Amino acid sequence: MPSSLPPLPMREAMAAHGVTHKKPGRQADEFRPEALLLLGPTGAGKTPLGDLIGRRGLCGRRCVHFDFGENLRRSVRAGGRGWGLSVKDVEFLRNVLYSGALLEDEQFPIALATLKRFLIRRASVADIVVLNGLPRHVGQARNLDAAARVRLVVELFCPAKTIFDRIQTNAGGDRKGRTDDNIADIRRKLAIYNRRTRPLVRHYRHRGVKVVRLPVGLKTTSRELWQSLDNRIGLKKIFEI
Repeated sequence: MPSSLPPLPMREAMAAHGVTHKKPGRQADEFRPEALLLLGPTGAGKTPLGDLIGRRGLCGRRCVHFDFGENLRRSVRAGGRGWGLSVKDVEFLRNVLYSGALLEDEQFPIALATLKRFLIRRASVADIVVLNGLPRHVGQARNLDAAARVRLVVELFCPAKTIFDRIQTNAGGDRKGRTDDNIADIRRKLAIYNRRTRPLVRHYRHRGVKVVRLPVGLKTTSRELWQSLDNRIGLKKIFEI
């Protein structure tokens, strides 16, 4: 019978970051909350929508918003203290945040430790976890299966020109203080998204996960997106307790 454990190098890295592997079973399932994955290019409004879902819930369920990028920024500002990160990890993450690079499979234990910390502090078994920024490629999605059950993917679809206009006008209200919103950085992020992250739509659809595509225009608000989701009767069945 094949082992349910991650590969040995991954297990060693997980242990180094305080993440242990639990055998499958009822007890392990309690640590794998249902999740909604937000996908969309930079500037499409994932963070404002995630924040709103976190405040208002969805389909009658309480939700908690896990903004991976924001959690990474907090861990770097704290110098890794309280996050189980080494000085080397913090320096690595600082470079990742500056360059907009993705965490590859071998760095996934850092991502998993960050998510586990959030779940322990913020989530209960009955909550829907809104994943924003994790996973960002198929390798991360496979590794994430041990920590969360993605039941719904919401793709915010926004043309490139609209993205530039939304960022320039701060349409989502979440760009203040950002130092990575110049044209070159935006183009690079869009290229990475289309090449590495958008294939997650096909990945999850192939696994039978429902995918909802929401078009985003220049003036589309997070409230409009939330209402569009909350009013979909079919989604209530996905998250029935």
